[in-house]
Amino acid sequence: MKLTISRESLLTPLQSIAGVVEKKQTMPVLSNVLLVAEENTLTLTGTNMEVELVGRVTPVHVDQPGQITVPARKLSDICRALGDEAPIELSLEGDRLHLRCGASHFTLSTLPAEHFPNVEDEAESFRLELPQKELGRMLDATAFAMAQQDVRYYLNGLLLEVDKDHVRTVATDGHRLAMAHQELSTGCPELRQVIVPRKGVLELARLLDDVETPVTLVIGDNHLRATVGAYTFTSKLIEGKFPDYNRVVPRGGDKVVLADRATLKNTLQRAGILSHENIRGVRLNLAPNELQVFANNPDQEQAEDALPVDYQGESLQIGFNVGYLVDVMNALDEDQVKITLSNPNSSALIEAQNDNRCLYVVMPMRL
Repeated sequence: MKLTISRESLLTPLQSIAGVVEKKQTMPVLSNVLLVAEENTLTLTGTNMEVELVGRVTPVHVDQPGQITVPARKLSDICRALGDEAPIELSLEGDRLHLRCGASHFTLSTLPAEHFPNVEDEAESFRLELPQKELGRMLDATAFAMAQQDVRYYLNGLLLEVDKDHVRTVATDGHRLAMAHQELSTGCPELRQVIVPRKGVLELARLLDDVETPVTLVIGDNHLRATVGAYTFTSKLIEGKFPDYNRVVPRGGDKVVLADRATLKNTLQRAGILSHENIRGVRLNLAPNELQVFANNPDQEQAEDALPVDYQGESLQIGFNVGYLVDVMNALDEDQVKITLSNPNSSALIEAQNDNRCLYVVMPMRL
């Protein structure tokens, strides 16, 4: 294998693929990136057996086609450290890959391409196209609510739901729920639900840009495949049944609060400084036209703050994890936030005042 490529053309896909490759692997080849040179194209592939990312670079001057795997992070770090002045020449000599750029020369260890695992192809059951910016918006609005290492493994991912005129993403860790939807004529004949694992969601979100250019999603029985420009991303799906999110969304709350999102976020963050560092609880006291926020901790320290709100109902005291509320304020991008409550033991329903495409549910705490 021998080829010449510009530093920028190689570095961009390498950095994306290095994010997929885990630092500590049980199989050494999984720390490597697969390089395949043919005609005028270089294809790079990284995987951790759960997600796979393939990037294609064209045009590339290929003197000698071939394939090999090399350490992903080392190759990425070398390319990042090189200057832009000279092209990079990659040549396989024996079992070593030589990288030359100007006066710089690096020799990297390799492992045979045959050892590299391949995500198996499966029959696609449904194909969907939607703008990158809309899928990115939905992932950004919900991914933060995924569980991290819950024994209920189906919570350690994100529900992607498609019916004939909607695409929906839902995430929950059992204490809060985030949901986003986009109206779209999908042509899907029946409701489809798949659970994409946490790593897959985060890597897919990194690939998307704030553009109208479409991303193609192919949903199979065991995999989700996304094509974004020159990249093909594949993730295994989590088996299991996602909770019925419709049963979690509170209905019929009679206390509706309108507040300035940025002011509410800042007030919560200030009070949260003196909340209990483990449970992060704050108490909200709701009264006509005012919301007070209280926090304390085992060191007998206290915080009190308040902000004006649009509210005319009865007074109410309710406790929440302040981090969960701040996460929702960060996810919303409208100026006004609408919070619907009913009693101290019922969850809060939070959404933007003038945009119903996202909604959030946060369970209360006993303080």
